[in-house]
Amino acid sequence: MRKKFLRGKWRTCVKLGRGRKSKQKYRKARGRHNKIREKKKGNPILVAIGFKKPKNQEKEARIIQNIQELESVKKGESVILAKIGQKSKLKIIERAREKEIKILNLNIKKFIKKVERKKKEKQMKMKGKEEKKAKEKKAKPKKEGEEKPKVTE
Repeated sequence: MRKKFLRGKWRTCVKLGRGRKSKQKYRKARGRHNKIREKKKGNPILVAIGFKKPKNQEKEARIIQNIQELESVKKGESVILAKIGQKSKLKIIERAREKEIKILNLNIKKFIKKVERKKKEKQMKMKGKEEKKAKEKKAKPKKEGEEKPKVTE
């Protein structure tokens, strides 16, 4: 179980977290004579090296930059997507679904919804432009005989 690190004097002040879990956030002790910073007995512990969470039993994830690198990953392993474009990211997601590979730094469902919404918006925008052009053509047919009047000064 992980240690819970709390701010100094949190028991005394309501605004620092007494009776309010949401306010119980850790802040590093920086005071000159601060007992927590000096690590005195009977005070909350100071965050330090050695209090880290236990590591998961999974192997370390590999960074994937393209589909070829994804092919070398085995079924059931986990990967991290590098900073890549939307089209290649979609291709990698599809392939990862087929191979049942977990992508750690991406919520696949949320990403696909976002991409589909963008596509719909783009299509609606293009459709609106086409309709606008069609209306302009119908409204103003060009006449050959008419000329613009010249302004003389």
